[in-house]
Amino acid sequence: MTALPPVVGLEEWRTELDALRMREKAATRELDAIAAQRRRLPMVELPDYTLEGPDGPVRLVDVFEGRTQLITYSHMWFPGKDWQCGGCTGFTSQYTRLEFLEPYDARFVIVTQGPIAEALAYRDKVGNRMDWYSTADSPFGADMGAPPDAGFAVNVFLRDGEKVYRTWHTDGRGTEQLSHTFPLIDLLPWGRQEAWQDSPEGWPQSSTGEGWFDSKDIARLYGPS
Repeated sequence: MTALPPVVGLEEWRTELDALRMREKAATRELDAIAAQRRRLPMVELPDYTLEGPDGPVRLVDVFEGRTQLITYSHMWFPGKDWQCGGCTGFTSQYTRLEFLEPYDARFVIVTQGPIAEALAYRDKVGNRMDWYSTADSPFGADMGAPPDAGFAVNVFLRDGEKVYRTWHTDGRGTEQLSHTFPLIDLLPWGRQEAWQDSPEGWPQSSTGEGWFDSKDIARLYGPS
């Protein structure tokens, strides 16, 4: 039988919850302080990169589509594969509505090392809603921390007229702050159920990523068929 949390009376439960809430509030204040520091980061001017969009070559400055701020997610790409990175596919499947960025003068798009035709076909196959651009013929992906056959990354840019600046970057678990999946799962009594996590003895555990949807699951759930 899988272990369960101990059962206590209401008052003891409230006491334990209040103690945890103090740590949660402290973490919230720390995240506010981190965001304040992020707003004070310097930035670096970028060259005039050219990417490939659905309608052909497009300058990075034009990917903003007139907005001042841009977020890009670098989606891992493996040439010749029918199914691309399950983690990236699942991560980007969350973003079905991005209009909330418009009042903030911002846009969020995917860039990938895959050729644009293949990338757009894959986007449609898995039911992705975000706008995609290819960096297959540009050093942009590698320069932004996502070279061919390698990892994923998030980058943030600021446009001032025709000039584009890189303001922030993260990869690995740093991308979790942009996800709603892990924060929801972390609220559950058993959490992510992954062996690396600090859990009580007897909690269900598995290898990292075992509970994630893979690309075929995403296509089945959200794709055209």
